[in-house]
Amino acid sequence: MEQTGTITHERSIAAFERARQVIPGGVNSPVRAFRSVGGQPVFVASGAGARIRDVDGNEYLDYVLSWGPLILGHAAPEVVEAVTCAAANGTSFGAPTEAETELAELLASLVPGAEMVRLVSSGTEATMTALRLARAATGRDRIVKFSGCYHGHADMLLVQAGSGVATLGLPDSPGVPAGATANTLVANFNDLASVESLFAGYGGEIAAVIVEPVAGNMGLVPPVEGFLAGLREITRRHGALLIFDEVLCGFRAGPRGAAALYGIEPDIVTLGKVIGGGLPLAAYAGRREIMELVAPVGPMYQAGTLSGNPLAVAAGLATLRAIGRPGVFESLHHNTARLIDGFASAATEAGVPVQTAQVGSLFGMFFTDRPVHSWDDAATSDTARFARWFQAMLARGVYLAPSQFETGFLSTAHTDADIDRTLEAAREAMREIG
Repeated sequence: MEQTGTITHERSIAAFERARQVIPGGVNSPVRAFRSVGGQPVFVASGAGARIRDVDGNEYLDYVLSWGPLILGHAAPEVVEAVTCAAANGTSFGAPTEAETELAELLASLVPGAEMVRLVSSGTEATMTALRLARAATGRDRIVKFSGCYHGHADMLLVQAGSGVATLGLPDSPGVPAGATANTLVANFNDLASVESLFAGYGGEIAAVIVEPVAGNMGLVPPVEGFLAGLREITRRHGALLIFDEVLCGFRAGPRGAAALYGIEPDIVTLGKVIGGGLPLAAYAGRREIMELVAPVGPMYQAGTLSGNPLAVAAGLATLRAIGRPGVFESLHHNTARLIDGFASAATEAGVPVQTAQVGSLFGMFFTDRPVHSWDDAATSDTARFARWFQAMLARGVYLAPSQFETGFLSTAHTDADIDRTLEAAREAMREIG
Protein backbone atom coordinates (compact mmCIF):
# COMPACT_ATOMS: atom_id res chain seq x y z
CA MET A 1 0.00 0.00 0.00
CA GLU A 2 1.02 3.59 -0.52
CA GLN A 3 0.57 4.27 3.20
CA THR A 4 1.16 2.12 6.26
CA GLY A 5 -1.51 3.61 8.53
CA THR A 6 0.72 6.36 9.93
CA ILE A 7 0.56 9.57 7.94
CA THR A 8 0.91 13.20 8.86
CA HIS A 9 -1.05 16.26 7.76
CA GLU A 10 0.92 19.16 9.22
CA ARG A 11 1.04 21.16 6.00
CA SER A 12 -2.61 20.41 5.20
CA ILE A 13 -3.57 21.61 8.67
CA ALA A 14 -1.68 24.85 8.14
CA ALA A 15 -3.12 25.26 4.65
CA PHE A 16 -6.65 24.71 5.94
CA GLU A 17 -6.23 27.26 8.71
CA ARG A 18 -4.90 29.80 6.22
CA ALA A 19 -7.75 29.11 3.81
CA ARG A 20 -10.39 29.53 6.51
CA GLN A 21 -9.32 33.12 6.99
CA VAL A 22 -10.36 34.12 3.46
CA ILE A 23 -12.60 31.31 2.12
CA PRO A 24 -15.86 30.36 3.91
CA GLY A 25 -15.16 27.08 5.69
CA GLY A 26 -11.75 26.95 4.03
CA VAL A 27 -13.17 25.29 0.91
CA ASN A 28 -14.85 26.29 -2.33
CA SER A 29 -17.45 23.50 -2.19
CA PRO A 30 -18.85 22.28 1.16
CA VAL A 31 -18.22 18.50 1.06
CA ARG A 32 -14.47 19.11 0.70
CA ALA A 33 -14.36 20.29 4.32
CA PHE A 34 -14.72 16.70 5.66
CA ARG A 35 -17.48 17.86 8.04
CA SER A 36 -19.37 14.55 7.87
CA VAL A 37 -16.30 12.32 8.26
CA GLY A 38 -14.22 14.39 10.67
CA GLY A 39 -10.51 14.88 10.56
CA GLN A 40 -8.39 17.09 8.39
CA PRO A 41 -9.21 17.89 4.75
CA VAL A 42 -6.47 16.79 2.41
CA PHE A 43 -4.91 19.67 0.46
CA VAL A 44 -3.81 18.26 -2.89
CA ALA A 45 -0.54 19.28 -4.51
CA SER A 46 -0.60 17.16 -7.66
CA GLY A 47 -2.16 14.23 -9.44
CA ALA A 48 -0.97 11.69 -11.98
CA GLY A 49 -2.94 8.77 -13.34
CA ALA A 50 -4.94 7.13 -10.56
CA ARG A 51 -3.07 8.91 -7.76
CA ILE A 52 -3.02 12.23 -5.97
CA ARG A 53 -0.29 13.59 -3.73
CA ASP A 54 -1.03 15.99 -0.88
CA VAL A 55 1.03 18.93 0.34
CA ASP A 56 2.60 16.69 3.02
CA GLY A 57 3.85 14.25 0.39
CA ASN A 58 1.30 11.51 1.14
CA GLU A 59 0.11 9.58 -1.90
CA TYR A 60 -3.38 8.17 -2.36
CA LEU A 61 -5.22 6.04 -4.87
CA ASP A 62 -8.02 8.38 -5.91
CA TYR A 63 -11.62 7.22 -6.34
CA VAL A 64 -13.09 10.74 -6.27
CA LEU A 65 -11.42 11.95 -9.48
CA SER A 66 -12.61 15.54 -9.03
CA TRP A 67 -16.14 14.17 -8.39
CA GLY A 68 -16.26 12.31 -11.68
CA PRO A 69 -14.80 14.29 -14.60
CA LEU A 70 -11.40 12.57 -14.71
CA ILE A 71 -12.40 9.34 -16.42
CA LEU A 72 -8.88 9.16 -17.91
CA GLY A 73 -7.22 9.87 -14.56
CA HIS A 74 -5.15 12.87 -13.51
CA ALA A 75 -3.01 14.74 -16.03
CA ALA A 76 -3.93 12.36 -18.85
CA PRO A 77 -1.34 13.02 -21.58
CA GLU A 78 -3.90 13.49 -24.37
CA VAL A 79 -5.84 16.02 -22.30
CA VAL A 80 -2.73 17.92 -21.20
CA GLU A 81 -1.52 18.10 -24.79
CA ALA A 82 -4.91 19.28 -26.07
CA VAL A 83 -5.24 22.00 -23.43
CA THR A 84 -1.64 23.14 -23.92
CA CYS A 85 -2.12 23.48 -27.67
CA ALA A 86 -5.42 25.30 -27.22
CA ALA A 87 -3.94 27.72 -24.67
CA ALA A 88 -1.13 28.60 -27.04
CA ASN A 89 -3.74 29.88 -29.48
CA GLY A 90 -5.69 31.90 -26.91
CA THR A 91 -7.49 31.14 -23.67
CA SER A 92 -10.86 32.74 -24.41
CA PHE A 93 -12.49 34.59 -27.29
CA GLY A 94 -16.14 35.14 -26.49
CA ALA A 95 -16.73 34.25 -30.14
CA PRO A 96 -17.61 31.06 -32.03
CA THR A 97 -14.93 28.48 -32.79
CA GLU A 98 -14.94 25.40 -35.00
CA ALA A 99 -13.94 23.25 -32.04
CA GLU A 100 -17.14 23.98 -30.12
CA THR A 101 -19.19 22.93 -33.16
CA GLU A 102 -17.12 19.75 -33.36
CA LEU A 103 -17.86 18.98 -29.71
CA ALA A 104 -21.57 19.67 -30.17
CA GLU A 105 -21.62 17.36 -33.22
CA LEU A 106 -19.90 14.61 -31.25
CA LEU A 107 -22.34 14.90 -28.34
CA ALA A 108 -25.31 14.92 -30.72
CA SER A 109 -24.02 11.73 -32.36
CA LEU A 110 -23.74 9.94 -29.02
CA VAL A 111 -26.63 11.05 -26.81
CA PRO A 112 -30.20 9.93 -27.62
CA GLY A 113 -32.47 12.85 -28.41
CA ALA A 114 -29.64 15.41 -28.49
CA GLU A 115 -30.35 16.89 -31.91
CA MET A 116 -29.00 20.30 -30.88
CA VAL A 117 -26.54 21.22 -28.12
CA ARG A 118 -25.77 24.44 -26.22
CA LEU A 119 -22.51 24.59 -24.22
CA VAL A 120 -22.36 26.28 -20.82
CA SER A 121 -19.79 26.38 -18.01
CA SER A 122 -21.36 24.38 -15.14
CA GLY A 123 -23.89 21.70 -14.35
CA THR A 124 -25.96 24.20 -12.40
CA GLU A 125 -26.18 26.42 -15.49
CA ALA A 126 -27.21 23.43 -17.59
CA THR A 127 -30.03 22.24 -15.33
CA MET A 128 -31.25 25.75 -14.52
CA THR A 129 -31.50 26.56 -18.22
CA ALA A 130 -33.03 23.20 -19.12
CA LEU A 131 -35.90 23.94 -16.75
CA ARG A 132 -36.32 27.47 -18.13
CA LEU A 133 -36.43 25.93 -21.59
CA ALA A 134 -39.04 23.37 -20.52
CA ARG A 135 -41.23 26.14 -19.16
CA ALA A 136 -40.82 28.11 -22.37
CA ALA A 137 -41.69 25.07 -24.47
CA THR A 138 -44.81 24.11 -22.51
CA GLY A 139 -46.09 27.43 -21.20
CA ARG A 140 -46.29 25.83 -17.76
CA ASP A 141 -44.56 26.72 -14.50
CA ARG A 142 -44.38 23.71 -12.20
CA ILE A 143 -41.56 21.17 -12.16
CA VAL A 144 -41.17 17.79 -10.49
CA LYS A 145 -37.88 16.70 -8.94
CA PHE A 146 -37.00 13.79 -6.67
CA SER A 147 -36.01 13.75 -3.02
CA GLY A 148 -32.27 13.18 -2.69
CA CYS A 149 -31.49 14.11 -6.30
CA TYR A 150 -29.18 17.08 -6.76
CA HIS A 151 -29.35 19.28 -9.84
CA GLY A 152 -27.06 22.13 -8.84
CA HIS A 153 -27.61 25.06 -6.52
CA ALA A 154 -30.20 27.11 -8.42
CA ASP A 155 -32.84 28.39 -5.99
CA MET A 156 -35.75 26.41 -7.42
CA LEU A 157 -33.81 23.13 -7.11
CA LEU A 158 -32.57 23.42 -3.51
CA VAL A 159 -35.54 21.43 -2.20
CA GLN A 160 -34.83 18.08 -0.52
CA ALA A 161 -31.61 18.02 -2.52
CA GLY A 162 -28.79 15.50 -2.33
CA SER A 163 -25.00 15.88 -2.51
CA GLY A 164 -23.59 18.43 -0.04
CA VAL A 165 -27.08 19.44 1.09
CA ALA A 166 -27.68 15.88 2.28
CA THR A 167 -24.14 15.48 3.59
CA LEU A 168 -24.49 18.50 5.86
CA GLY A 169 -27.97 17.47 6.99
CA LEU A 170 -29.63 20.60 5.59
CA PRO A 171 -33.33 20.29 4.71
CA ASP A 172 -33.10 23.05 2.11
CA SER A 173 -31.09 26.31 2.15
CA PRO A 174 -31.56 29.67 3.82
CA GLY A 175 -31.65 32.54 1.37
CA VAL A 176 -34.03 30.79 -1.01
CA PRO A 177 -37.30 32.76 -1.12
CA ALA A 178 -40.48 30.75 -0.72
CA GLY A 179 -41.58 32.04 -4.10
CA ALA A 180 -38.53 30.51 -5.79
CA THR A 181 -39.62 26.99 -4.85
CA ALA A 182 -43.39 27.49 -4.91
CA ASN A 183 -43.61 25.69 -8.25
CA THR A 184 -41.21 22.87 -7.32
CA LEU A 185 -42.94 19.57 -6.53
CA VAL A 186 -41.05 16.67 -4.94
CA ALA A 187 -41.61 12.97 -5.60
CA ASN A 188 -39.82 9.88 -4.28
CA PHE A 189 -37.12 8.35 -6.47
CA ASN A 190 -38.07 4.93 -7.88
CA ASP A 191 -41.71 5.51 -6.86
CA LEU A 192 -44.00 6.03 -9.84
CA ALA A 193 -47.07 6.23 -7.60
CA SER A 194 -45.72 9.42 -6.02
CA VAL A 195 -45.26 10.91 -9.50
CA GLU A 196 -48.75 9.90 -10.59
CA SER A 197 -50.12 11.55 -7.46
CA LEU A 198 -48.48 14.88 -8.33
CA PHE A 199 -49.77 14.76 -11.88
CA ALA A 200 -53.25 13.93 -10.60
CA GLY A 201 -53.21 17.19 -8.68
CA TYR A 202 -51.20 19.44 -11.00
CA GLY A 203 -50.99 17.65 -14.36
CA GLY A 204 -51.91 20.60 -16.56
CA GLU A 205 -49.46 22.87 -14.72
CA ILE A 206 -46.33 20.68 -14.79
CA ALA A 207 -43.76 21.70 -17.37
CA ALA A 208 -41.22 18.96 -16.74
CA VAL A 209 -39.95 16.12 -14.62
CA ILE A 210 -36.21 16.36 -13.98
CA VAL A 211 -34.41 13.26 -12.77
CA GLU A 212 -30.94 11.81 -12.44
CA PRO A 213 -31.56 8.58 -14.40
CA VAL A 214 -28.90 7.06 -12.17
CA ALA A 215 -29.10 8.88 -8.85
CA GLY A 216 -25.58 9.72 -7.76
CA ASN A 217 -26.04 12.43 -5.16
CA MET A 218 -27.60 10.40 -2.36
CA GLY A 219 -24.96 7.77 -2.80
CA LEU A 220 -25.38 5.61 -5.89
CA VAL A 221 -28.99 4.49 -6.40
CA PRO A 222 -29.82 2.90 -9.78
CA PRO A 223 -33.34 3.10 -11.21
CA VAL A 224 -35.53 0.08 -10.53
CA GLU A 225 -36.88 -1.74 -13.55
CA GLY A 226 -39.66 0.22 -15.22
CA PHE A 227 -39.08 3.48 -13.36
CA LEU A 228 -37.58 5.51 -16.20
CA ALA A 229 -39.98 4.02 -18.74
CA GLY A 230 -42.83 4.93 -16.41
CA LEU A 231 -41.63 8.54 -16.22
CA ARG A 232 -41.48 8.67 -20.00
CA GLU A 233 -45.06 7.40 -20.29
CA ILE A 234 -46.45 9.71 -17.58
CA THR A 235 -44.85 12.84 -19.01
CA ARG A 236 -46.03 12.09 -22.53
CA ARG A 237 -49.54 11.38 -21.31
CA HIS A 238 -49.72 14.75 -19.57
CA GLY A 239 -47.87 16.86 -22.16
CA ALA A 240 -44.90 17.50 -19.87
CA LEU A 241 -41.23 17.19 -20.80
CA LEU A 242 -38.80 14.63 -19.39
CA ILE A 243 -35.35 15.96 -18.49
CA PHE A 244 -32.49 13.57 -17.79
CA ASP A 245 -29.81 15.20 -15.66
CA GLU A 246 -26.73 13.28 -16.79
CA VAL A 247 -24.19 15.77 -15.47
CA LEU A 248 -22.85 13.05 -13.18
CA CYS A 249 -23.81 9.80 -14.90
CA GLY A 250 -23.35 10.81 -18.54
CA PHE A 251 -20.45 8.86 -20.10
CA ARG A 252 -20.07 7.06 -16.78
CA ALA A 253 -23.12 4.81 -17.03
CA GLY A 254 -22.05 3.77 -20.52
CA PRO A 255 -20.41 4.96 -23.74
CA ARG A 256 -23.52 6.94 -24.73
CA GLY A 257 -24.79 7.76 -21.25
CA ALA A 258 -27.75 6.55 -19.19
CA ALA A 259 -30.45 7.35 -21.76
CA ALA A 260 -28.87 4.90 -24.19
CA LEU A 261 -28.13 2.36 -21.46
CA TYR A 262 -31.76 2.18 -20.38
CA GLY A 263 -33.29 2.76 -23.80
CA ILE A 264 -35.27 5.86 -22.82
CA GLU A 265 -35.12 9.05 -24.88
CA PRO A 266 -35.70 12.22 -22.84
CA ASP A 267 -36.86 15.52 -24.29
CA ILE A 268 -33.90 17.41 -22.81
CA VAL A 269 -30.64 16.10 -21.35
CA THR A 270 -28.00 17.92 -19.32
CA LEU A 271 -24.36 16.89 -19.42
CA GLY A 272 -21.21 17.89 -17.58
CA LYS A 273 -18.18 16.54 -15.71
CA VAL A 274 -16.72 14.00 -18.18
CA ILE A 275 -17.53 16.14 -21.25
CA GLY A 276 -15.13 18.82 -19.94
CA GLY A 277 -12.27 16.46 -19.13
CA GLY A 278 -11.64 18.23 -15.81
CA LEU A 279 -12.25 21.80 -17.00
CA PRO A 280 -15.44 23.82 -16.44
CA LEU A 281 -17.84 22.70 -19.16
CA ALA A 282 -21.43 21.48 -19.32
CA ALA A 283 -24.24 21.37 -21.84
CA TYR A 284 -27.95 21.05 -22.33
CA ALA A 285 -29.34 19.36 -25.40
CA GLY A 286 -32.61 18.18 -26.86
CA ARG A 287 -34.91 17.88 -29.82
CA ARG A 288 -34.50 20.52 -32.50
CA GLU A 289 -37.95 22.07 -32.07
CA ILE A 290 -37.28 22.57 -28.36
CA MET A 291 -33.71 23.83 -28.70
CA GLU A 292 -34.69 26.34 -31.38
CA LEU A 293 -36.57 28.22 -28.67
CA VAL A 294 -33.15 29.28 -27.34
CA ALA A 295 -31.90 32.77 -28.26
CA PRO A 296 -30.86 34.00 -30.76
CA VAL A 297 -33.13 31.67 -32.78
CA GLY A 298 -35.99 31.82 -30.28
CA PRO A 299 -37.15 33.98 -27.37
CA MET A 300 -35.75 32.01 -24.40
CA TYR A 301 -32.63 33.82 -23.23
CA GLN A 302 -29.43 32.24 -21.98
CA ALA A 303 -25.87 33.48 -22.35
CA GLY A 304 -22.40 33.09 -20.84
CA THR A 305 -19.08 34.87 -21.23
CA LEU A 306 -17.07 31.65 -21.00
CA SER A 307 -19.57 29.30 -22.68
CA GLY A 308 -17.65 27.14 -25.15
CA ASN A 309 -14.30 28.13 -23.66
CA PRO A 310 -11.61 26.79 -26.02
CA LEU A 311 -9.51 25.16 -23.28
CA ALA A 312 -12.50 23.29 -21.86
CA VAL A 313 -13.69 22.29 -25.32
CA ALA A 314 -10.23 20.94 -26.16
CA ALA A 315 -10.15 18.90 -22.96
CA GLY A 316 -13.64 17.59 -23.63
CA LEU A 317 -12.90 16.54 -27.19
CA ALA A 318 -9.71 14.77 -26.13
CA THR A 319 -11.53 12.93 -23.35
CA LEU A 320 -14.52 11.82 -25.43
CA ARG A 321 -12.27 10.62 -28.24
CA ALA A 322 -10.17 8.61 -25.81
CA ILE A 323 -13.10 6.88 -24.12
CA GLY A 324 -14.63 6.14 -27.52
CA ARG A 325 -11.88 3.67 -28.31
CA PRO A 326 -12.87 -0.02 -28.47
CA GLY A 327 -12.85 -1.85 -25.15
CA VAL A 328 -12.56 1.20 -22.89
CA PHE A 329 -15.99 0.94 -21.29
CA GLU A 330 -15.87 -2.83 -21.02
CA SER A 331 -12.63 -2.53 -19.06
CA LEU A 332 -14.00 0.26 -16.85
CA HIS A 333 -17.13 -1.76 -16.08
CA HIS A 334 -15.12 -4.89 -15.27
CA ASN A 335 -12.69 -3.09 -12.98
CA THR A 336 -15.46 -1.22 -11.17
CA ALA A 337 -17.34 -4.48 -10.60
CA ARG A 338 -14.20 -6.11 -9.20
CA LEU A 339 -13.68 -3.19 -6.84
CA ILE A 340 -17.20 -2.96 -5.45
CA ASP A 341 -17.61 -6.75 -5.24
CA GLY A 342 -14.36 -6.80 -3.28
CA PHE A 343 -15.68 -4.14 -0.91
CA ALA A 344 -18.82 -6.23 -0.35
CA SER A 345 -16.78 -9.37 0.33
CA ALA A 346 -14.54 -7.52 2.78
CA ALA A 347 -17.62 -6.25 4.62
CA THR A 348 -19.18 -9.71 4.76
CA GLU A 349 -15.98 -11.23 6.13
CA ALA A 350 -15.88 -8.56 8.86
CA GLY A 351 -19.58 -8.89 9.69
CA VAL A 352 -20.35 -5.33 8.57
CA PRO A 353 -23.77 -4.88 6.90
CA VAL A 354 -23.54 -2.99 3.61
CA GLN A 355 -25.51 -2.49 0.41
CA THR A 356 -23.49 -1.97 -2.76
CA ALA A 357 -24.33 -0.67 -6.22
CA GLN A 358 -22.59 -0.24 -9.55
CA VAL A 359 -23.52 1.28 -12.90
CA GLY A 360 -20.68 1.41 -15.41
CA SER A 361 -17.73 3.15 -13.73
CA LEU A 362 -19.90 4.49 -10.88
CA PHE A 363 -19.98 2.69 -7.54
CA GLY A 364 -21.47 3.17 -4.11
CA MET A 365 -21.71 1.46 -0.73
CA PHE A 366 -24.20 2.16 2.05
CA PHE A 367 -23.61 1.03 5.62
CA THR A 368 -27.05 -0.47 6.17
CA ASP A 369 -28.73 -3.87 6.00
CA ARG A 370 -31.72 -2.37 4.18
CA PRO A 371 -31.93 -2.31 0.36
CA VAL A 372 -31.52 1.24 -0.93
CA HIS A 373 -33.89 2.44 -3.64
CA SER A 374 -34.64 6.01 -2.49
CA TRP A 375 -33.46 8.85 -0.29
CA ASP A 376 -35.54 7.54 2.63
CA ASP A 377 -33.64 4.26 2.36
CA ALA A 378 -30.25 5.95 1.99
CA ALA A 379 -30.92 8.11 5.04
CA THR A 380 -31.03 4.99 7.26
CA SER A 381 -27.31 4.40 6.63
CA ASP A 382 -24.84 4.39 9.50
CA THR A 383 -22.96 7.60 8.73
CA ALA A 384 -20.77 7.25 11.83
CA ARG A 385 -19.52 3.88 10.60
CA PHE A 386 -19.00 5.34 7.14
CA ALA A 387 -16.83 8.07 8.70
CA ARG A 388 -14.66 5.40 10.38
CA TRP A 389 -14.42 3.52 7.07
CA PHE A 390 -13.39 6.67 5.24
CA GLN A 391 -10.66 7.50 7.76
CA ALA A 392 -9.41 3.91 7.86
CA MET A 393 -9.08 3.84 4.08
CA LEU A 394 -7.48 7.29 3.98
CA ALA A 395 -4.87 6.13 6.49
CA ARG A 396 -4.08 3.27 4.11
CA GLY A 397 -3.62 5.52 1.11
CA VAL A 398 -7.08 5.27 -0.46
CA TYR A 399 -9.00 8.48 -1.11
CA LEU A 400 -12.77 7.96 -1.21
CA ALA A 401 -15.54 10.54 -1.37
CA PRO A 402 -15.80 12.11 2.12
CA SER A 403 -19.55 11.50 2.45
CA GLN A 404 -21.87 8.51 2.67
CA PHE A 405 -24.11 10.32 0.19
CA GLU A 406 -21.68 10.69 -2.70
CA THR A 407 -20.65 8.33 -5.48
CA GLY A 408 -17.28 6.78 -6.28
CA PHE A 409 -15.60 6.72 -9.68
CA LEU A 410 -12.99 4.69 -11.54
CA SER A 411 -10.70 5.82 -14.34
CA THR A 412 -8.88 4.13 -17.17
CA ALA A 413 -5.68 4.83 -15.21
CA HIS A 414 -6.63 2.42 -12.39
CA THR A 415 -4.75 -0.84 -12.90
CA ASP A 416 -5.41 -4.35 -11.62
CA ALA A 417 -2.59 -3.80 -9.15
CA ASP A 418 -4.25 -0.59 -7.92
CA ILE A 419 -7.50 -2.45 -7.30
CA ASP A 420 -5.63 -5.28 -5.55
CA ARG A 421 -4.01 -2.77 -3.21
CA THR A 422 -7.33 -1.05 -2.61
CA LEU A 423 -9.02 -4.33 -1.70
CA GLU A 424 -6.18 -5.22 0.65
CA ALA A 425 -6.79 -1.90 2.39
CA ALA A 426 -10.54 -2.54 2.39
CA ARG A 427 -10.17 -5.87 4.17
CA GLU A 428 -8.00 -4.28 6.84
CA ALA A 429 -10.33 -1.29 7.18
CA MET A 430 -13.47 -3.42 7.48
CA ARG A 431 -11.86 -5.51 10.21
CA GLU A 432 -10.89 -2.29 11.99
CA ILE A 433 -14.40 -0.79 11.94
CA GLY A 434 -16.31 -4.05 12.37
